[in-house]
Amino acid sequence: MRQHQVPSQLTSTRQPWSDIHETHIGTVFLVGEYAYKLKKPVDFGFLDFTRRETREQVCHKEVALNRRLAPDAYLGVADVKGPDGEPCDHLVVMRRMPEERRLSTLARAGAPLNDTIRELARIMARFHERAERGPSIAAQGSRDAIRARWRDSFAQVRPFQGVVVHAEVASEIEQLVEEFLAGREALFARRIAAGHVLDGHGDLLADDIFCLDEGPQILDCLEFDDTLRAVDGLDDVAFLAMDLERLGVPELGELLLDRYIEHTGDPAPPALRHHYLAYRAFVRVKVACLRHDQGDPAAAELARHYARIALRHLRRGAVRLIMVGGLPASGKSTLADAVADRLGATVLRTDRIRKELAGLPAEQSAADEYGQGLYDAAHTDQTYAELSRRAADLLALGETVVLDASWSSADHRAAAIQIGAATHSEIVPLRCWAPEATTAARLVARKDSISDATPEIARHMTAHLHPWPDAHTIFTAGTEEDSLAQALGYLDR
Repeated sequence: MRQHQVPSQLTSTRQPWSDIHETHIGTVFLVGEYAYKLKKPVDFGFLDFTRRETREQVCHKEVALNRRLAPDAYLGVADVKGPDGEPCDHLVVMRRMPEERRLSTLARAGAPLNDTIRELARIMARFHERAERGPSIAAQGSRDAIRARWRDSFAQVRPFQGVVVHAEVASEIEQLVEEFLAGREALFARRIAAGHVLDGHGDLLADDIFCLDEGPQILDCLEFDDTLRAVDGLDDVAFLAMDLERLGVPELGELLLDRYIEHTGDPAPPALRHHYLAYRAFVRVKVACLRHDQGDPAAAELARHYARIALRHLRRGAVRLIMVGGLPASGKSTLADAVADRLGATVLRTDRIRKELAGLPAEQSAADEYGQGLYDAAHTDQTYAELSRRAADLLALGETVVLDASWSSADHRAAAIQIGAATHSEIVPLRCWAPEATTAARLVARKDSISDATPEIARHMTAHLHPWPDAHTIFTAGTEEDSLAQALGYLDR
């Protein structure tokens, strides 16, 4: 590749340029083979570029940091000199990239980008593997640090509520964020312990990625605040996935995250993925509001668009405790599995836990008279207590949990509801029901079931069933697809 000699000084005399790009914090002048990036002397609270010396330091830092992912694109820093010959400002000097090869341009044009996205996922996984880590970086990935970032953004957007962003949308975003974070301290602690928090890119946007023949060039990392670049790797990549969704190609965003997770072996729950997508969308809400305040007429609708993306992912990422109950052969296990498959949730089953606690294989029969043996009150209370304990651990780690049990006892239901409330999880009770003739026929025809229920047991359970008035009834005498559709009607937001 041909090396470019970077001019050490630039005077303020007029010269032609072919194009100008402007953001809320800088202006890029495109001149011939070069791009010159100027920092605006602005103070937004989260950054302060009002001093020339600060702008100079940030320019040098931008070059050093961005050479990690695009070493050939960042050529150096040039001085801008005034009439007195003294430096009055500074420019980051870059190799000019072809506008038509921007990822955002290609995405809008419907270009085939699957291979490019796969390559980007591989590049970012490798970059994150080698990225700097340490105690000060890890601290920025804690639940409290992330909550502080959200709250700072909320405070900066609040003056624009009702003017740029719909107040009710902003309010629901705040509520869902606070609810998710309140119950998920263990999740973020585990992410830190596993080394997922690192010195990343921090501002991964499709406008700043160029798809060249020699491979993607990733530009313009976040340079003005080290703490904002200290992020969970999944959060870093989620920024670009969110941006692809904003550009109308959400399938490319999903592909990016899927491949990144494959390369890194990241076990993140779906809820965390949605949370980071929402966080990155709301960062752009804030930026769009600032642009609106600077007089950009298109920024208001862009801010509302980003807010819709944030709200959609926060709703989808809500952690749920789904209680699926009913009498034997009512179809509750079938429905529990179907719901879990659809939501990417974990299923916990009393039939399995009861035998685990007794040291028995799940497939081994422990059949007995109603209320006797493993099914007496003491064993049943122990089983439900363990069910709740496991659910609490998973909910705290951001996993939506489906609990498959009869839920015939009001006390056991109350204990589970308490776990859901303690972990700030949405509680969805579903009661499966089918006519007695249907359930009796299913019990007779059962094979390879871990349940020990018989028609006689079912009759006793019916007689001792406590009312469950707050549960949504799912009619399960039809097809599995019909039962799932009913359940999703209560789960979809």
